[in-house]
Amino acid sequence: MVRYKVVPPARDREAVAAVRDALPLVPGSVEDCCSRIRDQTDVPSRDAAREWLTFCQALGLAAETDRGFHRVREDPGREAFAERLLDGVFPARELRDALAADGPLTPAEAFSALREAIPRWERSRSPDWEDDWRERIAHLLEWFVAFDLAERAGEGYRLSADRDQ
Repeated sequence: MVRYKVVPPARDREAVAAVRDALPLVPGSVEDCCSRIRDQTDVPSRDAAREWLTFCQALGLAAETDRGFHRVREDPGREAFAERLLDGVFPARELRDALAADGPLTPAEAFSALREAIPRWERSRSPDWEDDWRERIAHLLEWFVAFDLAERAGEGYRLSADRDQ
């Protein structure tokens, strides 16, 4: 399975559902889908809408065909969102494992724990790669909270009690 690295700022499951519902049932172009997301939700820009479209792909809520992107009709349950996040977003599984081993972790500690898991080509793409990945991991931690994978613990995050391994 492809794992996507795009992680928009965390919201709640209702926001994810609103973005999913904005997607067409009949495949449309990236531009069409992004316009729909921007126009039918509170996503502020086309670039942010593109992140959300990719995130929906990672969660299995959007699919791409040779004719474009479309909404997947299936409505996953609460537990499925968490599993799809772990399966579809890099480095969600690695973050879960770091929280299980060393939690609670602050966002900075989580980045340090995952630093070596970030592929070398990602590190050489940008001189600001560390800032980019710190932000991505901070967003991912908040998605963990939104999907009941983790909870806040002071300045850090720990796995939710029912998620401990």
